[in-house]
Amino acid sequence: MPELPEVETVRRGLDQHLIGRQVERVEVGRLRTVRRTSAAALIDGLSGVTFTGTSRRGKYLLVYLDSGDQLMIHLRMSGRVLLSEPGAVRPPHTHVVLHLSGEPAKELWFVDPRTFGEMVVFDPDNVAVELPELSKLGIDPITDGISRARLAALLAGRGRQIKALLLDQHVIAGIGNIYADEILHRSRISPFRPGSSLTRPEITRLHAAILSILTEAIEAGGSTLSDTQYVDVMGDGGSFQLDHRVYDRAGQRCATCAKADIVRSMIGGRSTSYCPRCQQ
Repeated sequence: MPELPEVETVRRGLDQHLIGRQVERVEVGRLRTVRRTSAAALIDGLSGVTFTGTSRRGKYLLVYLDSGDQLMIHLRMSGRVLLSEPGAVRPPHTHVVLHLSGEPAKELWFVDPRTFGEMVVFDPDNVAVELPELSKLGIDPITDGISRARLAALLAGRGRQIKALLLDQHVIAGIGNIYADEILHRSRISPFRPGSSLTRPEITRLHAAILSILTEAIEAGGSTLSDTQYVDVMGDGGSFQLDHRVYDRAGQRCATCAKADIVRSMIGGRSTSYCPRCQQ
C-alpha cells in the first residue's frame, strides 16, 4: 500500500501539473471506485471545476476545487494516479478519467487493479459526516510537523507495542508497514517494546528517525517494490527501496551491523522485519 512518502510524491506531481486546469469531462467505469457516493455525484462534482491546490493528510490525497469542495483520492493497495496525453492507450483497470483543459491537453487517470481505492468529492465543512475517517486521523509528521514533546505525549501511558502504535492512523497518520520497520531499525528500538516503556533517549532517536526516514523517502520518490503498483503521476517508480535496511529482507544479513540476519515476525496481524542485534 502506498504510504505517506508515496502519496506525498503523487501530491507534488499533481501540484506541478494540475493546478489551474479545468475538468472538461469525466468518465467513470468501475462503480466500486466511487462507492462512497455514486458515479453521478463524482461527475457532477468535478465537471467544469478548476483545480486550485493540493494537500495531503496521512495517506489521503486532497485536491482543492474552485467550487469550494475538495476531491479525495485514496490509493489503498494498488491505486495509481497518472497523467497522460489524450488518446493514449489506457492501462487495464482505468476506472476514472478526467479530461483536462490547457496546453498541452491532458487526461488524469485513476488506475486500480484491486479496486480498493476510491475517489469522492466532498464538502470540507462537513468532513466529519462525509469522510469521518479523515477527520479522525492523528498527527501528520510532515504536513503538521511533530515535535519530540508531542511524540512523547502520544506514547505516554500506551502499553501497545511500538510497531502497532506507529501503524495506528489515529495516533500518527501516514506511516505504514514499510516505514514503521525502517524507522524502528534506524532508532534501534525493538518493534515489540510497549510504547510507554521507551526511555527519553529512545524517544529522541525515534523522533529523529520518523522525520529523517520520511523526508529521505519523499526525496527518493517513495518505494516501488516488485509486488506493488506504485508509480508517480508520470509513471516513474521511486528508489527508496534501495535504501531499505530491514523491510522485505528477512533471512538476509543486516546491512547495519553485518552480524545478524533480519527476522520476520507478526505484530497485530502485520508482517514485521527487524534485526535482533540492532534492535534488542
